[in-house]
Amino acid sequence: MSTLRYRYADVDGLKVFYREAGSADKPKLLLLHGFPSSGHMFRDLIPLLSEDFHLIAPDLPGFGQTEMPPREQFGYTFDHIAQVIDRFTEVVGLDRFAVYVFDYGAPTGFRLAVKHPERITAIISQNGNAYEEGLSDGWNPIRAYWQNPSQANREALRAFLAPETTRWQYTHGVPDESAVSPDGIALDNYYLARHGADDVQLDLFLDYQSNVALYPAFQTYFRTHRPRFLAVWGKHDPFFLPAGAEAFKRDIPQAKVTFFDTGHFALETHAKEIARAIRDFFAV
Repeated sequence: MSTLRYRYADVDGLKVFYREAGSADKPKLLLLHGFPSSGHMFRDLIPLLSEDFHLIAPDLPGFGQTEMPPREQFGYTFDHIAQVIDRFTEVVGLDRFAVYVFDYGAPTGFRLAVKHPERITAIISQNGNAYEEGLSDGWNPIRAYWQNPSQANREALRAFLAPETTRWQYTHGVPDESAVSPDGIALDNYYLARHGADDVQLDLFLDYQSNVALYPAFQTYFRTHRPRFLAVWGKHDPFFLPAGAEAFKRDIPQAKVTFFDTGHFALETHAKEIARAIRDFFAV
């Protein structure tokens, strides 16, 4: 098993924390986490893949151990986050790589693919959406904020930042909740409780509409470039529906879609199965 390293990269003055494992001569795989987590979500997957891949898992700006500059100094938008991760890949020497995207990591990774299609060798989407039919009714409170960005609608979304909501995101749709470690939940809640983190996340809730607006551009990329594509999806996800996973096959007919009997954070319960699916996918 390859040794896991914990590093920081200076990305134009921003300290970006990342986990790294695997030999540099192996195929490169960039792992992009989602809300409200960090690269910690890949703690079980990385050791399972480190003999076959060179793995790099950064914490997105405002998440985990990566710096969280004040909102007055750093615009918390998905375009800006993608710009930082784009530069990060250049700083750490990722020239051609596959990308594993989850939740917020999906619009980040898809932006990279649209901008640099020649760099992307494959895409693995774990509950990372790019289709309207993949959005559940759970998005309705956030949609209301998009339609009317009032202070009242912003305050209503603070419920998404509550500790009990984080736990619900981890356990909803999981047949046996005892299979979900409390450690990831506690760590995410620690990061959410930091000073200023709430408004950073509320800004990103508002800007998520920019991702939906880009769905047609993402889909054009899929149709035009037909990247090798694997979807590994927790089928009981309360936010991103199975229909969103199946929709990838509309634009990439050769896409492989696999569902697991779990929820949003599928790696919490199915890391071994997802690792096996990834190895089988690349073995073909």
